[in-house]
Amino acid sequence: MSPDPQTAADPDARSGLSPAETLHVDPLLDDPRTRIVVCCGSGGVGKTTTAAALALRAAERGRKVVVLTIDPAKRLAQSMGIDSLDNVPRRVKGTEDRRADAPGERAEAGELHAMMLDMKRTFDEVVEAHADPERAAQILANPFYQTVSGGFAGTQEYMAMEKLGQLRAKDEWDLIVVDTPPSRNALDFLDAPKRLGSFLDGKLIRLLTAPAKLGGRAGMAFLNVGMSMMTGTLGKILGGQLLKDAQTFVSAMDTTFGGFRTRADATFKLLQAPGTAFLVVAAPERDALREAAYFVERLAAEKMPLVGLVLNRVHGSGATRLSAERALAAAENLAGPGIVDQEDGKADVRNSPEKDGSSDSAPVGSTSPAPDDGSPAPDPDRSVDDLTAGLLRLHAERMRLLAREQRTRDRFISRHPEVAIVEVPALPGDVHDLTGLRDIGDLLAAGHTELS
Repeated sequence: MSPDPQTAADPDARSGLSPAETLHVDPLLDDPRTRIVVCCGSGGVGKTTTAAALALRAAERGRKVVVLTIDPAKRLAQSMGIDSLDNVPRRVKGTEDRRADAPGERAEAGELHAMMLDMKRTFDEVVEAHADPERAAQILANPFYQTVSGGFAGTQEYMAMEKLGQLRAKDEWDLIVVDTPPSRNALDFLDAPKRLGSFLDGKLIRLLTAPAKLGGRAGMAFLNVGMSMMTGTLGKILGGQLLKDAQTFVSAMDTTFGGFRTRADATFKLLQAPGTAFLVVAAPERDALREAAYFVERLAAEKMPLVGLVLNRVHGSGATRLSAERALAAAENLAGPGIVDQEDGKADVRNSPEKDGSSDSAPVGSTSPAPDDGSPAPDPDRSVDDLTAGLLRLHAERMRLLAREQRTRDRFISRHPEVAIVEVPALPGDVHDLTGLRDIGDLLAAGHTELS
């Protein structure tokens, strides 16, 4: 089905957001009550770039900002001019005075810090902070702990919440921007507290902690007499040494389990607080916007404060009045022997030897000078026509892409008309420095798509 000609011909109809409210980014970043911004969405939609651009813009508008990325890629560090990121916030240079002398802009100098989550180091910090030195050393050296802290399912998401809670508790930054994991389950960090609680309250953990909670000889007697069959079975399944390491780990961690649950629950409530703002990031593609719809519904179910949708990589055109159908028809007319817009009997008029009643063709039997290499002389008109036809076909493909993106976006809006949207146009290259991040920030603040 072809797009509405009026919509295709009207750039405002293509780029306008009349069915949905426009997301205004600057008031959100300027509001001192906004303390946490969480960028979530499926992988490959520009979450990391969006988070970095928002953090940079907020810093250059006078706020002290730290951006926390959970993306293992190095794009964020490279774009901010930092060799590498680790579990400690690093100051980003070159952001303090950009707006100090700009007329009409805020003159306060802000700061930007960036860091990347190191889940094992964060886990180690929690242990060191909530256990005495002897017990902490025992836990950190335990093989079972090393396995859990390095790759246990859900550890990354839980530690992201733990690090967020640490940053917020320090109260050193006006604003914390979080770049969530690049995975299908980008909202797993919302489930982390519940998952951790279920794990810690599960039957296996209760089984392993029971002897330690009884203590001393009574505990050993209980283990040897009451659970010998169970532990023997577990030993066969898990391995005797692994079971012993798990029991030692659980015994040493027993006093910190309550602290884990308490802090995780507190961070979950912090995400529900009015000072937190969730931004769903997507691209104008069917799968990405389907994921975005899921995120919107999930955030609403968890009573998380959603402020809007950032729609990245939106394509535009400066020639929307030329529809895909007309462009293809013109391309066929140029490429073929004049099958369109030609009078009967004049289909091959462009290649006919007669023009305006005269003939420029050579007499039969005569020869024309041939190029030195023996190949036929190129036809300049034919080359121009082929090039023009190719450009028309490219334009037709672009117009079809625009129509698909429009339909996809309209389906999302019809499903969630309450969600404010800001569109960011597709750029010709990747963002790799602060200038590129500033450009993205300007586009985010513009509140509409600038057609190219």
